[in-house]
Amino acid sequence: MDTKIFNINRRHFLKGAAASLALSSFGSYGMELIYRDKPLRVGLIGTGWYGKSDLFRLMQVTKVDVVSICDVDDNLLKEAANLISLRQPSGKTPRTYRDYRKMLAEKDLDIVLIGTPDHWHALQAIEALKSGAHVYVQKPISVDVIEGEAMVAAARKYNRVVQVGTQRKSTPHLIDAKKNIVDAGLLGKISHVEMCCYYHMRANGNPPIEKVPDFLDYEMWTGPAPLRPYDGIPHRRWWRTFMEYGNGIMGDMCVHMLDTVRWMLELDWPKRISSTGGIYVQKDGKSNIADTQTAIFEYEELNCVWQHRSWGTPADPDYPWSFKLYGEKGTLSGSTMRYDFVPHGNGENIHMDVIYEKEKYPEDLTEKDIELNAAPATRLHMLDFLAAIDNNTLPIADIREGHVSTASCILANMAMATGRPLIYDPKNIVVVNDAEATALLKRDYRAPWKHPHPKDFE
Repeated sequence: MDTKIFNINRRHFLKGAAASLALSSFGSYGMELIYRDKPLRVGLIGTGWYGKSDLFRLMQVTKVDVVSICDVDDNLLKEAANLISLRQPSGKTPRTYRDYRKMLAEKDLDIVLIGTPDHWHALQAIEALKSGAHVYVQKPISVDVIEGEAMVAAARKYNRVVQVGTQRKSTPHLIDAKKNIVDAGLLGKISHVEMCCYYHMRANGNPPIEKVPDFLDYEMWTGPAPLRPYDGIPHRRWWRTFMEYGNGIMGDMCVHMLDTVRWMLELDWPKRISSTGGIYVQKDGKSNIADTQTAIFEYEELNCVWQHRSWGTPADPDYPWSFKLYGEKGTLSGSTMRYDFVPHGNGENIHMDVIYEKEKYPEDLTEKDIELNAAPATRLHMLDFLAAIDNNTLPIADIREGHVSTASCILANMAMATGRPLIYDPKNIVVVNDAEATALLKRDYRAPWKHPHPKDFE
């Protein structure tokens, strides 16, 4: 893409859904967010699918200089460097690194985006904060609860903004649902929530052990996680099928819907969390994440119930990955694609679809693997992130909010593993009256990596 086309697209942004919401939220300051005088110096750790997607959305909404990028896969790194040079008005190619620590040691970045697998989020985010950068980190923020507590403590110690990639809070049609359905009182008292994911998204095969290719630093890719025998490129779906690197579908998909429900209903930590499930159907293959799981997040006179199956059919074909808020006056169903309000008794149904911005951003249509429905939300999420940096305020998806949502999902997995409900005490960082579960709040790290702790940042 040449500079002329890129600059035209930036002007078109002012007509987009994200821009409209930004300008209504920030007033004339919204223009300053987009047309800043000095470009922000940006670095990216993890140049795969979503890392590049987040970076390109940021480049679409403000003036940035992508200074450096990092990945343990030389092929991904070269591809990303080339794509970035085509998108930067300057045509500049960023510096490339295999080791994020060397990149961050330069201490020349205003913003660091983190799009690596889950087992790397905590160490990389904390190191970026130490370097003086603000951080945009993908969800879930951590693979264990102590990591999350440490990330919150580090963000506060270094006084840096951390935005979590739970962009449902910045999704235009869901913002409308919160304002005009939930906050307007159309649901009345809400005392039951159902959340679900019925996508057939669980990779499950038996690939043979292979020699690690020269272009991949598999030792560094694994980092603090257990070193599995190499059985093919782990990128995208394969690493997600192992608990060594994440928290299964619960940690990957429930975190989005639980975070959205918490935002809509202004909920904090659940009072108690229980969960059952396991590998009930897809028993062939190496995958060790649950293919079936139910969890209950208990609040005062409210249960938020999660269900996922990576097999079979969805309970509601229109809402295969979604939430449903049940109120005394009506029901609100919401997803990344739409929302529907159905009143109980008198009143009219209300429906709204996802907002696309294909015409405003023609480059989206040629971007490999882009989630077109999520692009407007991510653009608005980036603007909220930038506003928080400029004003030294908390963003809408602040690290603490990301931690509560992430940790709640991790605790659900712990409840499933232990076979009993858990009550987490965030003040004392323990599971109440449960020494065995408390010990599970922190995973073992592979040497020489050192597990962070919130006390490190007192």
